Amino acid sequence: MKLERTLQHIAYHFSPVALASSLSAEDMVLTDLIARFQLPIDVFVLNTGRLHADTLALIEETRKRYRITLNVYEPDPRAVEQYVALHGRDAFYGGIELRKRCCEIRKVEPLRRALAGKRAWITGQRKAHGVTRAVLAESEFDAQNGLDKFNPLADWSDAQVWEYIRAHQVPYNRLYDQGYRSIGCAPCTRPVVAGEDPRAGRWWWEIAEHKECGLHPRKPELAHAG
Repeated sequence: MKLERTLQHIAYHFSPVALASSLSAEDMVLTDLIARFQLPIDVFVLNTGRLHADTLALIEETRKRYRITLNVYEPDPRAVEQYVALHGRDAFYGGIELRKRCCEIRKVEPLRRALAGKRAWITGQRKAHGVTRAVLAESEFDAQNGLDKFNPLADWSDAQVWEYIRAHQVPYNRLYDQGYRSIGCAPCTRPVVAGEDPRAGRWWWEIAEHKECGLHPRKPELAHAG
């Protein structure tokens, strides 16, 4: 299997390396392979403090199923408290800058801590996720964090992801059964309807080109690509 070989290559040539799991269907596929083949790849989750109950439940289910260490990183409580005091708990609905600041506190800063000391990291990003990811390489250099970054499922289709999940009985977030296609923080995620972009349910009050949290910044030269 190509994906297995790709992960093995990353594990043994870019160590220490970690998978940043959002507990999405894609990340569960990668976690399953890492665990089944006992690859030396760390797996971590960013618990923003605003995740759905179904997402949090999947953390424990994953630990029990695969018996792996699943590291969880949380935001600095002082930064969260300051944001809430200055702007309000749900201020992100008020504008893109306030939303990005919330993502910076709850996701981007914890990611920096999670990647400290790593040589590379792996994501479950796919081109099919939407306009912000239409131009996505399987391998790239993450200048923001100063390390290599791999997107081994970049060319996978929805069908391939779910075929793998069914074939290997991989646990997945039950929100997918309720119409969710891309799952983030609870107040920033809604189900989508047939024909909508997979990430239409993320920050649905913003235009499509802005729908990233800062974990995966787009290169300026690709800003209008795809």
